[in-house]
Amino acid sequence: MEEEEIFELESGGVLKEVEVAYETYGELNEDGSNAVYICHALTGDAHVAGYSSSEDSKPGWWDDMIGPGKYIDTEKYFVICSNFLGGCSGTTGPSSINPDTGLKYGLDFPLFTIKDMARVHKMFVDKLGIETLLCVIGGSMGGMHAMRIAIDYPEKVKSVVLIATTSHLGAQAIAFDAVGRNAILADRQFNSGHYPEDKGPDRGLGIARMIGHITYLSEEGMRRKFGRALRNSDDYSYDFDPEFSVETYLDHQGRRFVERFDANSYLYITRAMDYFDLEKEFGSLEKAFASVKARFFVVSYSSDWLFPPAHSQEIVDALVSNAKDVSYSNINSHHGHDAFLIETDVIGPYIENFVWATSHKITDSFAYTRNSEPGRSDYEIIQNQFVVSGDVLDLGCGEGELLARLRDVNKCDVLGIDIDTESIGSCLKKGVPAVWADIEDSLESFADGQFDYVVLSKTLQTTKRPKELLKEIVRIGRKAVITFPNFAHISCRAQLFFTGRAPTTSSLPYSWYDSPNVHFFSMKDFEKLCRSVNIRIEQRIVPRTAGTGIVNFLPNLFGREAIYLISRES
Repeated sequence: MEEEEIFELESGGVLKEVEVAYETYGELNEDGSNAVYICHALTGDAHVAGYSSSEDSKPGWWDDMIGPGKYIDTEKYFVICSNFLGGCSGTTGPSSINPDTGLKYGLDFPLFTIKDMARVHKMFVDKLGIETLLCVIGGSMGGMHAMRIAIDYPEKVKSVVLIATTSHLGAQAIAFDAVGRNAILADRQFNSGHYPEDKGPDRGLGIARMIGHITYLSEEGMRRKFGRALRNSDDYSYDFDPEFSVETYLDHQGRRFVERFDANSYLYITRAMDYFDLEKEFGSLEKAFASVKARFFVVSYSSDWLFPPAHSQEIVDALVSNAKDVSYSNINSHHGHDAFLIETDVIGPYIENFVWATSHKITDSFAYTRNSEPGRSDYEIIQNQFVVSGDVLDLGCGEGELLARLRDVNKCDVLGIDIDTESIGSCLKKGVPAVWADIEDSLESFADGQFDYVVLSKTLQTTKRPKELLKEIVRIGRKAVITFPNFAHISCRAQLFFTGRAPTTSSLPYSWYDSPNVHFFSMKDFEKLCRSVNIRIEQRIVPRTAGTGIVNFLPNLFGREAIYLISRES
């Protein structure tokens, strides 16, 4: 792509022309609705999948994810990946020819930002004639691009996947970038950025790569892979040559990197990352995401210390505070920041379900009622009698069946929270936004009265601090629906009386030693607790075991479970 008009950059610099190198996979459908745009990371390029030629020794950097029949199926989607502005794989950057001098730009190339990069992405997609992208997917620095596209061009994208990324670099990440740049600048061959292809600052660039690569791994991952193993002997050589396996591995990574990457591009791109700070630009993350229209799926990794899960959680909280459609999963992995490139079999199904749900409007509302979870008569009552419409937050949402019903039948705006990552994946398949979190530690970020209804269904008895949780629920919800098994049911009493053992029933099916339940309480216990913390009980329904009718006579004795509609006292 060439841009005829002068391209003005945030820094004040200008480019008279911009060329973009890109690859595509699959075919664009007639209405142009199946385009998936991949934003690569710092040292990536446009070659995201497959083999470009018979000379390629390896396929594209995300080949396990993209291709016919794979998670991002190129028989269904038109996949695009372009090398970003400032890159060294075909797109205009410091190694390009300056039209004013006929020489390579080098350090004469103007400084640019992530916003500039995103603008090039958008203009490039316009050149392809694509009005709207089905999904923009970015990992690490690519996630920054994806955020900027969604923020700056809200009409351009329907959904966004942000993987192991951040809304700003922390001081530690900026420090690592600075050390890497200084290694390049201090190399004798750097020559103020004007160096020949065959004699560049290879040593400095190799060291920069080694430093960066360390941040992509984790302590546990490095210990598992290398430990203190020696490479070529059983004893120390007592010199400064690399002899530990981890040393020779980093040397290898550095050597490979200088064969394919430009030192000047590394300087410019890492500086662009340093400047990326949505909160500084907009005043807050909430303001940054206020106008986005896309659905979001955010992914973090437990061992990522470069962009730790807390950074992803900040993005999720900002989207939730704006009532945006957002899902989030924190995946347990020992691979650190690079996990999304390594564990494609883990993240793949999530992305597959998310993109599929974006491209399909789910209208078969009765699919969820026909395949209802066993023993969930409370869902029918909640849907038909308690939650008529409005914004709904389901705490401990499981696979999202209740939320799917409320969304499709009652036309509610819904959000789920669950601590189980597999449940988040099931919600994604239903198109239900769901956030991975511990409900006892994650509600403080919600505003007072943010939801019309908060649902806590058969979960209160599993929490450690039910009193505090109830107070938070009625703070963030104008009304709340609470359901729980009744430990005072006659069958529980009989088992305790006649056998002297902990009871097991259809509502309490677990043995005492493997039960997720922490507290065993009755309806009377719950009502007493509500009175003690100024919670109003507006309605109570005690369904019969078969799910038809209600228990009116001695409900605390004959009710296996109870459903309450509560609110905060004025």
